[in-house]
Amino acid sequence: MPTETKKTMQIGIPRAMSYYNYFPFWYGFFEAMGIDIVISDKTTKQTMSQGSSLVVSETCLPIKVYVGHILNLLEKGVDTIFVPSIQSIEHKIYNCSKIRGLPDLIRNVVKKDFTIIEATLDKSEKNHGLYDFLKEAVAPFGITDEKRIKAASKEGWKVLNNFKIMLNSGLSFEKALNYAKKGQVVISNNQKTYPINVAVLAHSYNLFDDRISMKIFDKLEKLDVRAYTAEQLSIEQLQEGISSLGSKLYWANEYEMTGGAGHFLQDNNIDGIITINAFGCGPDSIMVERISRAARKFNKPVLNLSVDEQTGEAGFITRIEAFTDMLFRKKRASIINKININENAKHEPSTTKESQHR
Repeated sequence: MPTETKKTMQIGIPRAMSYYNYFPFWYGFFEAMGIDIVISDKTTKQTMSQGSSLVVSETCLPIKVYVGHILNLLEKGVDTIFVPSIQSIEHKIYNCSKIRGLPDLIRNVVKKDFTIIEATLDKSEKNHGLYDFLKEAVAPFGITDEKRIKAASKEGWKVLNNFKIMLNSGLSFEKALNYAKKGQVVISNNQKTYPINVAVLAHSYNLFDDRISMKIFDKLEKLDVRAYTAEQLSIEQLQEGISSLGSKLYWANEYEMTGGAGHFLQDNNIDGIITINAFGCGPDSIMVERISRAARKFNKPVLNLSVDEQTGEAGFITRIEAFTDMLFRKKRASIINKININENAKHEPSTTKESQHR
């Protein structure tokens, strides 16, 4: 008699939204559980277009992109997709309503037959902590062994912690992720001196998605500008950054914007700030306004880039080039001014002596 082949456990993960914060953990966890992972392809114009066609126009770009990635996974033949509802990552620290309601949104706009794994993480409520979240994530595969789940979570933490160490050192997202998946830790050792340094602040899903950010890091590198991100700061620095702007943490991803801004605005090595935010995002608009007001107090230039599916690369590049050119001129003028002050200071003593001799 022919032997029955055991069906491979498989889960699809959209390359959008929380992927850019938590995928290293999910990779280590699901791999340890023996579940194969299928990731959607990188964001393209088609991804945006397909996602936009299923939601109302007022929906923010990251959600439109997320819907497009769900469709991409379905085109790949994946019938079980991980769509977590990440309500709260700390007590009374919440995500925006669209992120919290992602499973319901996907269920209502994608009219196709597939299984949504909608595990809920809500640290502001009882029985919705990390292990409850992980048990929900693997329950559809018939996995209930808590010891096995906890052991797999440790593998997830290993991958995530290694990833964060490398990202913190300045390694790119893709390189840090590839090394972390291999169990390796490689620290960036960029010794190059740049004439201009800027901080690029955005939520991870806007910052590291090359289609949304228009590969901003590559563009700044070509302009001989070094870019720093909030991912290169410690949690203590981010907390101090939020406090320095007279703010309190409310949104789950506020560290990436307000926390990073509060730190970099006080850093004399940073010449300017660039923010990237999704057009129509309520929390983003509040954070960007707070950053812009604080920047005026610190006399530090800020370029706010708002993106949607209609944003053109040409205009995006033009604004970045104009901003960096202004930073070069500002720094050059500052250096010349310092030289003039030093030169005048050298002549002052001799002038004083001459006047006293007379």
